[in-house]
Amino acid sequence: MMRAARLYAVNDIRVDTVPLPPAPPSGWVRLKVEAAGICGSDLTNFRAGLWITRSPSTAGHEFVATVTELGPDVSGLVAGDRVVTDSRMTCGACTACRTARPQLCAALGYVGEVCDGGFAEETILPARLLHKIPPGLRREIAAMAEPLAVALHTIRRLRVGPDDPILIAGCGTIGGFVALILSKTHRAPILVADNNGERARLVAAVAGARIVSLTLDSVAEALGDVPLLHAVEATGSIAAFEALTTSVAGGGAVALVGIFHDTMKLNPNLLVDRELSFIGCQAFSDELPDAIGLLPSLTPELDRLIDRRITLEEVPETYERLIAGRAQGLKTIILL
Repeated sequence: MMRAARLYAVNDIRVDTVPLPPAPPSGWVRLKVEAAGICGSDLTNFRAGLWITRSPSTAGHEFVATVTELGPDVSGLVAGDRVVTDSRMTCGACTACRTARPQLCAALGYVGEVCDGGFAEETILPARLLHKIPPGLRREIAAMAEPLAVALHTIRRLRVGPDDPILIAGCGTIGGFVALILSKTHRAPILVADNNGERARLVAAVAGARIVSLTLDSVAEALGDVPLLHAVEATGSIAAFEALTTSVAGGGAVALVGIFHDTMKLNPNLLVDRELSFIGCQAFSDELPDAIGLLPSLTPELDRLIDRRITLEEVPETYERLIAGRAQGLKTIILL
């Protein structure tokens, strides 16, 4: 038997004692979980049930684990390998999958949703989802590979250059990681905005960013006569998105990576008259290996961005704390 945090329904997550996973079938492996991160989408699913397709389901798609058993027909892995997982379960056959755009798979599902995830002592997953990590990498750092890939995908979709100022709305995990990645190569100002002042100050300190409000005057004060042509919406707030549409200059682009709960009326003339571009960013494409490669060099900063390290038993109360906005850091890590 083992312990697992399982989502039953909206606002209902429980830590249960459950049977160990079965022997891995062909192409799958058994994993002993070392650490897992709580994602904003985990909280969204808990609150709104957007992706509850089976109940109960062991949550968790951001995690690091050790391979303990190989199913038939698995190559490239051996028992003892430490791995992180690609969170996406794809069909491999649709047009998007065949054209190297798995994040747009017609049957896209996620680990922790369509199959049991990493909020458990053990799990089984397809070997094709697993990526080895560098030797000696600390478990809580490795557990952040997946959201780092999402941030990297956002930067690449936005096509922001090293000399282009950028405004990031939202200093949660993805917004903070976008700022952190850019801080290593960016020569232009990195601006950040967040209603949580403590989090904004943390990201600004770690990434060398400047805190602003989402107003034209605040952005102009930070940049002077330099136009703002790139922005990231990482809050899922309609109000923040609308503010960004007025904060960016004509010809600018806004990358949307937050999860929205409301709809809005958009005047298409805004796009026509000011030639604005809105760029959707769904998970990541092929950035996970590159994100894993960044982890060793980003370890000191990522360590500073961890909010708390918790046990599996603390997951339900931690969900409530995070939803209430009481996080001081960016990422809560479950240590197993």
